[in-house]
Order: sequence, then structure tokens, then C-alpha cells
Amino acid sequence: MIGAGAMGGATVEGLLAAGHKGDELCVSDPSESVLAKFAALGVNTTTDNAAAVRQADIVMVCVKPWIVWKVLEGIKEALQPEWQSLVVIAAGVKSDDVREFLGQQCPPLMLCIPNIAISQLQSMTFLVPVTTDATQTEAVKAVFAEMGSVLLTDEAHLAAGTTLASCGIAYAMRYIRAAAEGGVELGFKADDAKQIVMQTVKGAVAVLEASGLHPEAAIDLVTTPGGVTIKGLNEMEHAGFTSAVIRGLKAGAK
Repeated sequence: MIGAGAMGGATVEGLLAAGHKGDELCVSDPSESVLAKFAALGVNTTTDNAAAVRQADIVMVCVKPWIVWKVLEGIKEALQPEWQSLVVIAAGVKSDDVREFLGQQCPPLMLCIPNIAISQLQSMTFLVPVTTDATQTEAVKAVFAEMGSVLLTDEAHLAAGTTLASCGIAYAMRYIRAAAEGGVELGFKADDAKQIVMQTVKGAVAVLEASGLHPEAAIDLVTTPGGVTIKGLNEMEHAGFTSAVIRGLKAGAK
């Protein structure tokens, strides 16, 4: 793993939580404090990106999009296209640009967008097989499947997946914050309100997963005629709730 910031670090934490041994992993990052954290967990660490990739079966590059090219330049000669796979985790980076930049040194390539819940083995991860064969694709997919749900998709849908799930986890957290603030106004202590809302959201997901119902069908189960639930829902819609969510998602995909 080259880059152990918010997403790269969360992915390494997820790999450890999924049962991978620290000595199976290598983290490269310029921050000594970041490396010290993972070294304490038994992970191999280095500040030398090229050294990190030489013995890796799967090379993951997880840095800010504008840093990707500097990282690839530094590891280009150390890559082993004959037996490695390269996974680029960086929003907006195009596969054609990576392949052109690395030329013949480009290993079988996949693009990947997880979200930070990967550290808790609950990521919604999107994988784009660019030049990997079926065996290589399945090997990488299996790694991420240990840390949540995985959807194989095409590159054209990756931006939409990013806003729906990677950005989307922030949108979900914003709803939790708003609902918790409402709970405080209704008389609950802040920590209690947050816990109530979090458990309620978990419960909603559990019901949809177990029943397979469309969300609107599940909503119908708890909206009695003239009841408080439908009044609350309609008030939210008057304020543009559904429209605001859709507009936010579309803005994030631009």
C-alpha cells in the first residue's frame, strides 16, 4: 500500500481486521508517525515506494489524484508486469492515462474506489478491471470482498459510484448529524440522540436487507393514515428532502 492516509490507512486497517498478518503487508508513506502506527501492528513499513513494490503481488497506490503521477514515476522501474497487479485508488484518475504513463511497465491494472467503512469491514467498493484477466480480477476482488461489498463495474460508472458510496458515506453521516440535532431539540442529550439515530439507521438497513423490500414499500409498513410518520415525511418533502439528496449526488458526480 503506497499512501496510508485516510483511505489507504483505513484499507490497511481493514486488511488486518479481516485476518491478514502484518508481515503479509507493506505500507509506504512519507510520514514517520503514520508508519510508526502500522509498525506497532506488525506491518512492514518503509518510506521507499520502490522498495515496497518489488516483492508485492498486488500493488495499491492510494494517494491524492495529483500525487499519483509522482508516485508512479518513482515506482515505474520497480514494477513487475509479468506477475504483479496494480490497483489505483484515486478518484478521477483515468486508466488510459495510467497505461500511457507507465507504458510497457504497466502491470495488469484495476481502478478502485472504496469508502472509509473499509476499516470496519463494511465498505461499498467499486472495482474496474482494466487489463486484468479473470483470475487476476477475482484475486483482487476477493481481497476487497473481505472488507465489505464489492461491485465490478466499468470506468464510465466509477464517478457515479464514487459520489453514491464514497462521498455518500459523508452524506449519510450528515443525515445522522441532522437527525441527532433534531433529537436534542426534542429533549434528548446529544450522545443519546446520536446513539438513537445510529441504531435507527442500522435497523433500517437490516430490514431492507432481510426483506428485500423497496424502501418505499418498507416505509408504507410504518405510515398509518393521518399518523405522525407520514406527517413528518411530508414535511421533509415540502423542504425538498428527496430533491436535495438527488441534487447533491449529481453535483458530486460532476
